[in-house]
Amino acid sequence: MEKTLLERFQEDNVVVEKLDNIINWARAGSPWFFQFGLACCAIEMMAAAAPRHDLERFGAMPRATPRQADVMIVAGTVSLKMASRVRRLWEQMAEPRYVISMGSCANSGGPYWQHGYHVLKGVDHVVPVDVYVPGCPPRPEALIEGIIELQNKIKEETPLRKKSKKV
Repeated sequence: MEKTLLERFQEDNVVVEKLDNIINWARAGSPWFFQFGLACCAIEMMAAAAPRHDLERFGAMPRATPRQADVMIVAGTVSLKMASRVRRLWEQMAEPRYVISMGSCANSGGPYWQHGYHVLKGVDHVVPVDVYVPGCPPRPEALIEGIIELQNKIKEETPLRKKSKKV
């Protein structure tokens, strides 16, 4: 008696899936992040990486240099003086690269947005942001939720399809 296709796949441990989905599954499972802590949000980012919350259980691993990372977590107040450095570090990251903006100051300038002449009114003015984590400062759980949101976003990408050039 001939086996059905489903029975053959279960028996031989064969996986049938689109290559885009397999690549995205692997990329989403290991978002290595470059820590760019600038103010009080950096303390919460460090707490999220500590044993109690343990970001590594989600595959997120801190890296020391931008060349080894594919996610930049900008945590805290970005001054105008630091904006060019944030941009330069983002440019040093390999493609595909992602940015998580953590905290009110990184998202929109925080309490300094109106009268702080030295504060950038959101890190999205210098680098494209993929996920915003709100709060002042956001709890470690909020950063974990942001990383999970980024992983879901990565799983929806189509890296092997041609991208149309925008003119």
